[in-house]
Amino acid sequence: MTTDERPYQDERPRSRRGRRILVVLLVLLLGLVGLVVVADRVAAGVAERALTEQVREELVKEGVQAGPPEVEIGGFPFVTQVLDGRYERISIRLTEVRGSVQGNVLALPTLDIDAYDVTAPLDTLRSGRGGVTAGSVTGTGTISYDSLASRLDQEGLQLGERDGRLAVTAPVELLGQRVPVSGTADITIDQGQVSLRFTDLTADGLPNGSLVRALLSTFAEGISVDLPLPVLPFDLTVSEVRPLPEGLQVTAEAAEVPIHAAS
Repeated sequence: MTTDERPYQDERPRSRRGRRILVVLLVLLLGLVGLVVVADRVAAGVAERALTEQVREELVKEGVQAGPPEVEIGGFPFVTQVLDGRYERISIRLTEVRGSVQGNVLALPTLDIDAYDVTAPLDTLRSGRGGVTAGSVTGTGTISYDSLASRLDQEGLQLGERDGRLAVTAPVELLGQRVPVSGTADITIDQGQVSLRFTDLTADGLPNGSLVRALLSTFAEGISVDLPLPVLPFDLTVSEVRPLPEGLQVTAEAAEVPIHAAS
């Protein structure tokens, strides 16, 4: 073996040792990152349970009838949010939000609430005492068409969405005949209640004469109603009602909202 070959051979073991050290360092680094992520999520779970209890207490104070709340804290890393006492977003899901409506019950099967720019000091989370506030809150829920139809109290009446509007179909006695009637409704919002005013009704198989139009107008007035909504939490005020295939979607908003009032 020549003297020129020896340095090359000595270099290979050193290169292999360097790669092994690099692999070990990368494994340790990934393990450390994994531990940080796990610890972050564990801390988030503890805070979510604390906030869930505070939200539940606030719902009781406000007289809101609903199932147990589910709270999820958004944003990462979580620990920095805890230390700062400010959270990017907190999501709250409520089920079966109900309110008495003239003896009947109008319910939102789910109400999804997103609270943004939430201030929740660490001492408040630890003790359960103190205020939690949100810069803005948005809530979205859907009223099923079946519950709306039962409120209108018309046999065979069905509601749904058609071309972005609330549509109605129902069998109606007109001029001695039972004929299918269909049309759409105008939806307005006023002081916490939704108004449905049915318009443009037509009767299949009957001429569109003045008598038929008058009878259809009478029927439309009979099924046009004002629907008070359930009491919504966190000062949420309805801003939009929109027909969707699955039901009537209600969107509500509020600003500078106490998620948990100071005690």
